[in-house]
Amino acid sequence: MKKAKLAFVRGNNIGEVDKRLFGSFIEHLGRAVYGGIYEPGHPMADELGFRKDVLELIKELGVPVVRYPGGNFVSGYHWEDGTGPKENRPRRTDLAWGTIETNQFGIDEFQEWAKRADAQVMMAVNLGTRGPEDAKNLIEYTNLKGGTYYSDMRVKNGFKDPFDIKLWCLGNEMDGPWQICSKTAYEYGRVAHETAKLMKWVDPSIELVACGSSGANMPQFGRWESTVLEHTYDDVDYISLHTYYGNPQNDTPDFLACSLDMDYFIRSVISTCDYTGAILKNKKKINLSFDEWNVWFHSKEADTKIEKWSIAPPQLEDIYNFEDALLVGLMLITLLKHADRVKIACLAQLVNVIAPIMTENGGRAWAQTIFYPFMHASKFGRGTVLFSTQESEKYSSKNFDDVPYVDSVGVYNEENGEVTVFSVNRSLDENAVIDMDFYNFGKVEFIEHIALECDDVKAINTADCAKVMPVKKAVTKADGGKVSVEIAAKSWNVMRFKVEK
Repeated sequence: MKKAKLAFVRGNNIGEVDKRLFGSFIEHLGRAVYGGIYEPGHPMADELGFRKDVLELIKELGVPVVRYPGGNFVSGYHWEDGTGPKENRPRRTDLAWGTIETNQFGIDEFQEWAKRADAQVMMAVNLGTRGPEDAKNLIEYTNLKGGTYYSDMRVKNGFKDPFDIKLWCLGNEMDGPWQICSKTAYEYGRVAHETAKLMKWVDPSIELVACGSSGANMPQFGRWESTVLEHTYDDVDYISLHTYYGNPQNDTPDFLACSLDMDYFIRSVISTCDYTGAILKNKKKINLSFDEWNVWFHSKEADTKIEKWSIAPPQLEDIYNFEDALLVGLMLITLLKHADRVKIACLAQLVNVIAPIMTENGGRAWAQTIFYPFMHASKFGRGTVLFSTQESEKYSSKNFDDVPYVDSVGVYNEENGEVTVFSVNRSLDENAVIDMDFYNFGKVEFIEHIALECDDVKAINTADCAKVMPVKKAVTKADGGKVSVEIAAKSWNVMRFKVEK
């Protein structure tokens, strides 16, 4: 039996959770759009072709913001192609993914879909093949009431009211050699500054996200962020982070330790932002937008066999197993631990493409294993993240030392008078007992314990059989502000407590 201790003090907080921490991502890639959120003719399609069965699952997740339309796709995208009468929309080659884009779905449709999904739009602009003028034209199309060329174009297309999009990404992964028209940090910093300037002249109320380096493993990581922020510090509100993890070597203990790498990545970017602000003598705080994160590796071999220039092929369709769900839970815990600076995060992606939701064209939709930790965190992780003292036995793996078997975070919802503790036991063969102490929360009552458990770390969910599903566990009585909880080996746990207001 593994041992762990966890202690909270009311008022000792990390930070408020921005609801956008539980965002997601839809790119024009694979079947994310066509066959995913949009499939006219499907038995469950509404009058605009949006799949209602998929919308129901998305509402279960409680996704408050969705990034669109990319991703690598955006660096070659002409936003005008996805507007106006569908019979007039051109088919284009998508160089990012080697497919054909029909443009039967674009910003006109996406903003309406987002309303039906109860989500805010996080719009990305093309800073690859295009630049400041096209970004200015797009925000004129989406956010001005009328009386100008592009706002009147929107009105002519049937949308009298502005889309009023307030959150914008200045390109995507612009340091990546795979990116269409990638740039140096100086080149990107300059064009991002000029783009931001024009966009805010059109609508000063928007928030902007600058591209961070494509990953912590990039040779220019750190220097890229600093150089970009030297040009954009006054213009932007956030800088982006992207990361994906995989287990191609089938080393589960090492795989489950990857959240430590995510934690170090976040701390490094925070340090770089604050260093740059100090150099510039600028007291403004740049926050973080972790707008791509997930497990991604299962589908990579299959993706090499996709026929070039096909339409909406099954690309990046990772089938997630139970250990993937455990790591996603650990990554969510890591994001919550940095709620003071990580204000936006987007699970990449939402449907079919490295996603918690899978569909059949013309058929069913279902929840993958990673659906459940995300749903739980989104539902119960709203409020204030509490600073905690944590003790746990530890292990070492191939790439990580001092990995705690038990990793946890607590979120206090003052309005409801509840504290929710999320915990993962990384041990593959031993249960763990967590001794929790809620020092000055008064009388504590254990409300419920939800867990995700499975003997087989490779178990998956399909449309026919869901092997990984949440279960309700027995609760123990709290002794004043103290409670001991046993959690299973290799498990994700949601423990909810009623506390005195």
